[in-house]
Amino acid sequence: MNGMHRGLIAVSAGQAGWNVGGMTVLEVTTTGRKSGRDRTIFLTSPIQEGDSILVVGSRGGDDRHPDWFLNMKNNPEIKVSTKDDPDQKMMARIATDKECEHLWPLVIEKYSGYGDYRKKTDREIPLIWLDPVTESTST
Repeated sequence: MNGMHRGLIAVSAGQAGWNVGGMTVLEVTTTGRKSGRDRTIFLTSPIQEGDSILVVGSRGGDDRHPDWFLNMKNNPEIKVSTKDDPDQKMMARIATDKECEHLWPLVIEKYSGYGDYRKKTDREIPLIWLDPVTESTST
């Protein structure tokens, strides 16, 4: 799916593919926790607050966390590209239990499939905030 998405963005010269089902599409680059190499994936974001972007580690309701989430957990310094803002340096942080209580209904309202994914697994599906790196957060 990532290859098709990358192809659509390339063929359209970056004009298509940045929105799916009413959700913003992000190109996220993490550092592989085993390889140390850049790993790039396309993710959707159901919620944005200010410059912060929320992603969902659902993996379609699979019982395993997605590799990109494990990479972020190991090294939260990532790079995010959107249609209008390429190569943003960001930090990933897992939403707190209190934040999740508030966020999950909003996430499911945006895309009901996330609620179905939660029912498919006993795993706690993480919500992850991607926050911009500013001068004060990088020092």
